[in-house]
Amino acid sequence: MRTLLLGLVTVIVLAVSGCGYNTIQTRDEQVKASWSEVLNQYQRRADLVPNLVNTVKGYASQEKDVFTRVTEARARVGSIQATPELINDPQAFAKFEAAQAQLTNSLSRLLVVSENYPQLKSDANFRDLQAQLEGTENRITVARNRYIKAVQDYNVTVRSFPSNLTASAFGYKEKPNFSVSNEAEIARPPQVDFSAAPASGAAN
Repeated sequence: MRTLLLGLVTVIVLAVSGCGYNTIQTRDEQVKASWSEVLNQYQRRADLVPNLVNTVKGYASQEKDVFTRVTEARARVGSIQATPELINDPQAFAKFEAAQAQLTNSLSRLLVVSENYPQLKSDANFRDLQAQLEGTENRITVARNRYIKAVQDYNVTVRSFPSNLTASAFGYKEKPNFSVSNEAEIARPPQVDFSAAPASGAAN
């Protein structure tokens, strides 16, 4: 009886490993780890926004529309519950992606506006914040690329035979990924050329 039971367990183990169950588990964990890093970098960027806005305000208080857009974009990002489950919900993921893209665009506009204020450009605090933001945007790009690759590997696994049968049996579904259009946008991190000549209408 014991021999029969041991043989049955062996067959089950071999069947599970051969049908891709372990591979699905590995791919799923890679996606979760990659997603955590994406969230960490996005949070890092969000944390920089208040200080950046306040610094720019000190030199360009009349740019109220730009400040409002950045603040509202950051608020939308903060209102989304970026839980681990979000990556299993295409609609929630799309909403998260759109909010982050809007914040990216708002920050780009804020940095473009700063070009019109030479005193702001020479402010040490602003320079430091801008450098931190640019570095964070680069880390976001790296983290997103890793997430995209992890999701691609996972989705191929849950679609391929015979692991797709295992995925279906255990409830593993394809995960949403960052869209091509948004990826093109994020690949252009906000930049400020401090060596550029001040605009003709710049404030003194």
